[in-house]
Amino acid sequence: MGRSCFSKCRGRLMGWLQIMLGGLVIIVSLSSLFRFYSAGFFVHNEDICRHFYNVKEVYEGFDIRALTARVEEVLCKMDSLQTKLESTVQEMEKDTEGLTKTKISGLEHKRFLEEEVIRPLFDAHIALRQIRLPKIEGVRNTTIKEEPLMNTFVIEEIRKYITPKENRVGKVNIYGTGRIYNTIGHACVLLKKELEEYMDYDIGSYCKDDWNLAQKLMINGCDPLPRRRCLTRASKLYQKPYPINESLWRIPDGRNVRWSNYQCRNFECLSSKNPKRGYSKCTGCFEMEKENLKWITNTSLPTDFLIKDILAFKPGEVRIGLDFGVGTGTFAARMREQNVTIISTALNLGAPFNEMIALRGLIPLYVTLNQRLPFFDNTMDLIHTTGFMDGWIDLQLMDFILFDWDRILRPGGLLWVDRFFCSRKDLDDYMYMFLQFRYKKHKWAISPKSKDEVFLSALLEKPPRS
Repeated sequence: MGRSCFSKCRGRLMGWLQIMLGGLVIIVSLSSLFRFYSAGFFVHNEDICRHFYNVKEVYEGFDIRALTARVEEVLCKMDSLQTKLESTVQEMEKDTEGLTKTKISGLEHKRFLEEEVIRPLFDAHIALRQIRLPKIEGVRNTTIKEEPLMNTFVIEEIRKYITPKENRVGKVNIYGTGRIYNTIGHACVLLKKELEEYMDYDIGSYCKDDWNLAQKLMINGCDPLPRRRCLTRASKLYQKPYPINESLWRIPDGRNVRWSNYQCRNFECLSSKNPKRGYSKCTGCFEMEKENLKWITNTSLPTDFLIKDILAFKPGEVRIGLDFGVGTGTFAARMREQNVTIISTALNLGAPFNEMIALRGLIPLYVTLNQRLPFFDNTMDLIHTTGFMDGWIDLQLMDFILFDWDRILRPGGLLWVDRFFCSRKDLDDYMYMFLQFRYKKHKWAISPKSKDEVFLSALLEKPPRS
């Protein structure tokens, strides 16, 4: 009887143990399935491949579109070569009689092979060899992340420029990084053809006379441009500039300007009386007798402020500043007479504005509306703007520009808006753009420019914002 009871208890105990072990197995199985699901085994997830097969970020940061574009470019070159050769053979088959009578010289045959066969084949071969594929060894030994635009461009000089440059000593440099990244504007990718033309040169030789191509790239957003390793051309008859006491108010020597890309070929041609002078803004900019009267002579317009009146608001405090506009540096010349250093922004829009400013002994800053100003925060005493940023400008673009001006203007610095003009219906919008910063108003004037347009001039002081 005792054995029977022990057997029954033992059976029940084994049964409960089996149930408990079975439940534990089910729990472990469900947990494992859940972890596998989370890891991505049941959906497409490349991370699990990298984890188990030790592949590090195989395609992360790699530009597949650029790779596809380069492959298609090679295929198009090969297809074009094949089509050209097939059409040549077909023409030869049609004119078999003429072909038997015509004797092609060895020189002509050589030229045909070089121009029609070898050169296209070589271009396709080079383009194919320049394609960079991601490697699986890791980021440090590959083009992943570090050169995302590598397959976008074909010209080798661009590819060398955008490749990160490792520090030679293997230590962190003064910027706190282990390498230097050379930058280009994001719009350069959209202007690939023009940028490759700009960067297609022989290293160490003379650059092509292509500043107008560079300016076209800048204005269209390819800014900053890449640096180049070629020598800048100067005028063949370059003369030393006039002394500083003469250069401010004297037309420079015309031999110091390369005129090849302008409609005019001398300073006399740039007279405001010449309708074909090649530029429209800043009438009279190249006539010193007119420029000599600006900002010092009273006029009938209340929007024409005088320099002496502006400086009287901050006696002795205005030392450095920026003139943002189109001109030949006359504002900077006038301020120099007051011991104030002014940097003048300039673009060569149909005339040699940069050369003119520099030959007058002043500082030109070759910069577009697209670019963040290369000055540190809270450093400028004065920003003056006239003649360039007017009622044509988009309000959002103007907002970005004004916030950048506010960034570089020091507390207590002056913003001089000089004869800004726009249509009457847009005046309230532009007035808000200037007033949104809550600057102190020292001067504010509006006057009619025409029936539908008005001038706005203002002198505003940046608050401390401490």
